Amino acid sequence: MLTYATKRCRFNPAVNYSLATSVSCSQKSSPSADSSENSSPLSLAMMPRLFSKSNYHPRTCTTVSSSSSSTLYSSSKRHHYASTYLLNSTSSTDHFEPHTQVPSSTCSDPFSSPGAPPKRPNTTYPTRTKSGYPFFCDSDINLRFFPSQTAASRFFSSGYLLNPTNLSFSPSGFPPKHSSSTTSNQTVNRYPFFGYSARFFGSQTTVNRIFSSGYLLGGTNLRNSIRIGSALLKVQSLAGGLRSFSSESDRESIDYDVVVVGAGPAGLSAAIRLKQMCQEKGVDLSVCVVEKGAEVGAHILSGNVFEPRALDELLPQWKQEEAPISVPVSSDKFWLLTKDHAFSLPCPFDNKGNYVISLSQLVRWMGIKAEELGVEIYPGFAASEILYDANDKVIGILTNDMGVAKDGSKRENFQRGVELKGRITLLAEGCRGSLSEKLVKKYHLREKVQAQHQTYALGIKEVWEIDESKHKPGSVLHTLGWPLDYKTYGGSFLYHMKDRQVSVGFVVALNYQNPFLNPYEEFQKFKHHPVIKPLLEGGTVLQYGARTLNEGGFQSIPYPVFPGGAIIGCSAGFLNVPKIKGTHTAMKSGMLAAEAAFGVLNEGSNMEAYWDNLKNSWIWEELYKARNYRPAFEHGLIPGLALSALEHYILKGRSPLTLKHGKPDHEATDVAKLHSPLQYSKPDGVVSFDVPTSLYRSNTNHEHDQPAHLRLRDPKIPGLVNLPDYAGPESRYCPARVYEYNPDEEGQLKLHINAQNCLHCKACDIKDPKQNIEWTVPEGGGGPGYSIM
Repeated sequence: MLTYATKRCRFNPAVNYSLATSVSCSQKSSPSADSSENSSPLSLAMMPRLFSKSNYHPRTCTTVSSSSSSTLYSSSKRHHYASTYLLNSTSSTDHFEPHTQVPSSTCSDPFSSPGAPPKRPNTTYPTRTKSGYPFFCDSDINLRFFPSQTAASRFFSSGYLLNPTNLSFSPSGFPPKHSSSTTSNQTVNRYPFFGYSARFFGSQTTVNRIFSSGYLLGGTNLRNSIRIGSALLKVQSLAGGLRSFSSESDRESIDYDVVVVGAGPAGLSAAIRLKQMCQEKGVDLSVCVVEKGAEVGAHILSGNVFEPRALDELLPQWKQEEAPISVPVSSDKFWLLTKDHAFSLPCPFDNKGNYVISLSQLVRWMGIKAEELGVEIYPGFAASEILYDANDKVIGILTNDMGVAKDGSKRENFQRGVELKGRITLLAEGCRGSLSEKLVKKYHLREKVQAQHQTYALGIKEVWEIDESKHKPGSVLHTLGWPLDYKTYGGSFLYHMKDRQVSVGFVVALNYQNPFLNPYEEFQKFKHHPVIKPLLEGGTVLQYGARTLNEGGFQSIPYPVFPGGAIIGCSAGFLNVPKIKGTHTAMKSGMLAAEAAFGVLNEGSNMEAYWDNLKNSWIWEELYKARNYRPAFEHGLIPGLALSALEHYILKGRSPLTLKHGKPDHEATDVAKLHSPLQYSKPDGVVSFDVPTSLYRSNTNHEHDQPAHLRLRDPKIPGLVNLPDYAGPESRYCPARVYEYNPDEEGQLKLHINAQNCLHCKACDIKDPKQNIEWTVPEGGGGPGYSIM
């Protein structure tokens, strides 16, 4: 494990701690080794602002030894001072001397050795710390704690507080108070190093490699918490570390055997399956998963009634390993709604053996399993570009630059993106993946198999906590009809989860015609239906979010293989529309792609085996049988119900015909003069809410001083086309009020983009009538912070 030898010093105000100073890092086998270590130099240019005078406390500061051979303190002290934690003035003050602020009889043991990691509290501590290890005491006897000594020790060796910029997310230099309450998701998401189990990256398997190796010395992305900075890439002696480093160009690069973009169910399934095959065959492959969310699961949103078929194949012991899958479906209902009534319909969903889950929680668990197998997962990466070789073959991805201001200038924490190169690259970005769409167009992947265009829907979801008397764990309800008109395809879902939680959501197909339709307001309106409102009254909304989903099905699957890799999961579009499920098919596609990739890397086969495997799998069988369900609704609700019933109950997917989709979603929007504006009631604040209130519940956060990631190909089109012809539909289809038309100085309405509100749902990229809006990735770690979605 790579650590930093430190020794205490006194701050001399006369000394100019300039960036020309150098520090050294030393490598040792364990924190308690007694031998001296050789050290390799690190430039303080890699640690912006670290050694400024304002960042030191005159009594308890530390510096990193610059000698070529550093002698640490005795073995007993080594655990305390081997980390650079105490370099920060605030942390050194508040952790080094807290015993002087609190009566020793109340809080002495954890700080018997100044600067030492805390120990288990005894019975004299306040009861609220009884389940953890206190991190500090203040004058108010406010003990914050880790859940285990291991978690505390790893924090102390991580350098988390090494850079002062991180203090904006660590008040007074402290980590957040540990809590497993679902109502604390905002705190958890602000500090993704510490999930519900106080784990780094959702597990602790990469801490030694990343956090103790100088990862945070770059001092640039601590706002986002997760980012590979240049310091890590220049530290060559990582114990058991990454495969290789290169700095031949102006960007750093890391080489892997397989790079997976997206830590969702497809990407993690692929990574897990690859490592499983490595174990089975006695082969070592390096696998990296990059995720734009601040932590694994932060951008994951789904219904979700989970079919465990793929998980049974991938991790058959998931029940014994305590996967967050514990609420089996207990009842299944399907209703047609009118304004005041609900009519029961025959239920086409066979949910026997399925479970009501939070997909974001399942993905976190899968991330832990992946890391246990040796997969390296890096949340906070935003894959912004594809890397190609001279023959136009994909050789990896580039993460976007960090620290770029709105005007394009470099802020003081600027850092170039990192090249992550892979012999195989798997894209698992989810619905409407930005890189996946570029490759589909570049390599003409739809044309290669005569696939139709993809069609989409927007799903909006809330998680409520309701009265226990109303809660029925495992109860599943789907509806069609009101409040949508009979020409618009869509419906709702309401699933009873565990712990008095209810998942309620609304889905609207994005091929709707009326430009005045507002999916968010339709959802709020739905919750006032007389059979829905009583369930929610008296409850509390815990979280809100939105995401688009693929509905094209079998007809819209592109050729998923490109030179150098493949597209998996919802990026390719494997959602089974009549089942309203896509997680199991996404996982299976990732597993099949992993098997093909393993063959390419070790057996000399080619990636086209993935396509062959897909066509011979149960994914293909499922989607073929379901292929006519979605296009059956092209002409409205009633014809759609009739045709889908014929397909499901009579033909059972064996129809000799394959129906086609209608116009692409953006072309389906009518001009405003063909429709009358729709009127929506004001939210009551009880079951319906305005957008800002809901947005707050999504835990969405972006760095404000960065270029807008929502780009207009032609800035004139909103004023010349969208507003006069379509009445500004972007101001309504966006569920986060990103797009607003506001008057300028002359009273003319101009489009204003609130990019910091973005939920990453991708609706704008899909629905804009002229395809003028391009969704690109913002700085890594930005966006929503889902924990129970």
